[in-house]
Amino acid sequence: MSEPEHLRMTYNDIHKLIRASAEKIADFKPDMLIAIGGGRVGFFPARVLRTFLKHPDSKKNIPIVAIGLSLYEQLPGTTAEQIGAEVVRTQWLGPEGAKILLGRRALIVDEVDDSRKTLQYAISELEKDVEKELLALPESERDAQRTKFAIFVVHNKLKAKLGSLPADLPYYAGENVEDVWLDYPWEATDIEEHDRLAAQQNARA
Repeated sequence: MSEPEHLRMTYNDIHKLIRASAEKIADFKPDMLIAIGGGRVGFFPARVLRTFLKHPDSKKNIPIVAIGLSLYEQLPGTTAEQIGAEVVRTQWLGPEGAKILLGRRALIVDEVDDSRKTLQYAISELEKDVEKELLALPESERDAQRTKFAIFVVHNKLKAKLGSLPADLPYYAGENVEDVWLDYPWEATDIEEHDRLAAQQNARA
């Protein structure tokens, strides 16, 4: 079996891509970021994105909350059949639960939209949690407090998706790429070698 084609990005590459994406995301006006961790790592993109979304006149940073979802990792208690087929929740919202989302414009952040299963799970479960919290409010207040969600991924793979998202959900991708193996710098054990290979790859492009 041949080695799959790799696409390597440096930290600078990702930083610039997120900066360019922030100009589009600013139209959504998010006031909370939800970073997906686990098998995917939305932590780094979310932190960089916050820098570019912060209004220059504001002293407050946009809060970042984390959820942990895994689709491809071997985790304790998971079977071989579950890996790649079932999204496993490893971390969710804290003690306040979905209450912290009420009335917010929440942007879900992940590194890559591959099969879309993880993103489908995230938006579906978060919306369910919000709806449960809304039931505790007077009916007249529910629409105003319903969370508005959007999604940002650094890369969207151009391939058939196994998961789906609501048609009216705002969706932002830093870059559309072919179905290749993405090598992110935060996964590298030897960052100098990673950057050397990335530069070599860019020189051939």
